[in-house]
Amino acid sequence: MAERWVPSLSFFLVMVVLHSADASIPAMFILGDSTADVGTNSLLPFSFIRADFPFNGIDFPSSQPTGRFSNGFNTVDFLANLTGFQISPPPFLSLVDSQSSMNKQFLKGVSFASGGSGLLDTTGQSLGVIPLGKQIQQFATVQSNLTAAIGSDETEKLLSKSLFLISTGGNDILGHFPLNGGLTKEEFIKNLSDAYDNHLKNLFELGARKFAIVGVPPIGCCPLSRLADINDHCHKEMNEYARDFQTILSALLQKLSSEYGGMKYSLGNAYEMTMNVIDDPPAFSK
Repeated sequence: MAERWVPSLSFFLVMVVLHSADASIPAMFILGDSTADVGTNSLLPFSFIRADFPFNGIDFPSSQPTGRFSNGFNTVDFLANLTGFQISPPPFLSLVDSQSSMNKQFLKGVSFASGGSGLLDTTGQSLGVIPLGKQIQQFATVQSNLTAAIGSDETEKLLSKSLFLISTGGNDILGHFPLNGGLTKEEFIKNLSDAYDNHLKNLFELGARKFAIVGVPPIGCCPLSRLADINDHCHKEMNEYARDFQTILSALLQKLSSEYGGMKYSLGNAYEMTMNVIDDPPAFSK
């Protein structure tokens, strides 16, 4: 699947669906950070990164906090709707207490995303969140349960048709500043690329084939990042990291898709998507 550089989030979601049109999507598996979390951190008793309080969820149908780091639906919810699901997959941790319901839900998908997490195990380590590596370990548990329930052949078939959405990387860059650990920008971004490479290979070995990858947004324009600028401007260097990582990630996905037969992907340029809104708000006000 060729990469798509897309101007808007909605267009990226549509492209993911169109690229998966050769067969229906039986299940969605979500991994990443707060941009994809649908309630994982609310189930982590020792997490400092939470969204289970107002005004999170104020525009959600229930007008109550749902654990999403959003006033309403997030990217995952919109993608789930576009791919034919009524709601996005529930958090893995909400299913572990019920073996019977666990296997049934696993057939439709699960969310492992945890706000504050990153590609690196050290990102968010002191915040009580679940890094991407641990999320993949949780998916391995799902894969094992599916194999026990429906057999290895059916599990392989199910996962090969399923969609794996990954949205992560911003927290790694955010946590890299102001202390950089003595690494140059090139060295740090290579560390992120190597980590992503390893994570995607692990998912592929577990049966994942279709990937929807969301790049890093302009992390330097987050309110926390703007505090570092006396004029409340975006943090230029952080944004440079985000742009450079998008380029490296694009090359990595092209490389992996050529090496691993059957791998398909769409890469969303979250940096461009967000900057379009920042630079021209009226165009997105309707």
